[in-house]
Amino acid sequence: MVAGDRATLWLSEALAYPKDAVGPEGALVVEVELVDVLRRSGATPPSTPPDDAHRTKSGIAYVVLAPGTGTTHPGPNDRITAHYVGWTASDGNRFDSSYDRGGPIDFTASQVIKGWGEAVRLMVVGEKTRFWIPTSLAYEGKVGRPAGVLIFDIELVGFEPPR
Repeated sequence: MVAGDRATLWLSEALAYPKDAVGPEGALVVEVELVDVLRRSGATPPSTPPDDAHRTKSGIAYVVLAPGTGTTHPGPNDRITAHYVGWTASDGNRFDSSYDRGGPIDFTASQVIKGWGEAVRLMVVGEKTRFWIPTSLAYEGKVGRPAGVLIFDIELVGFEPPR
């Protein structure tokens, strides 16, 4: 199915109801419509950037996964909208994702970790890039936050100047 499709499903009694359920008997007929499909990033990325990755003076490594459509980059005070998936480089643990939350996030560069603030300002709208952010630009050992080098796939959805 794709978004917008409708289907009728016939479920046998054995599949439709728990064994000890009290309720209707017989098959269950369900009408469904697929309203939307939430994208989920695929496999865990490599823990270290490839040799051909770009590198910033601050230590961020990055690889453009899909080019964007513009030439303008967000400024330090712009309102930025982005999708992302984050992993810890040490064990590949996926710790956060805007796709899982159901929508992109809105922020300014000063509202996120230093590495993110620098990273998104390298991007153009529509671009999807994988960043390896060093500990010094991430959470720096803050309790309850992922530790060490962090990997983010970021998709820049849009940005606008401050109001």
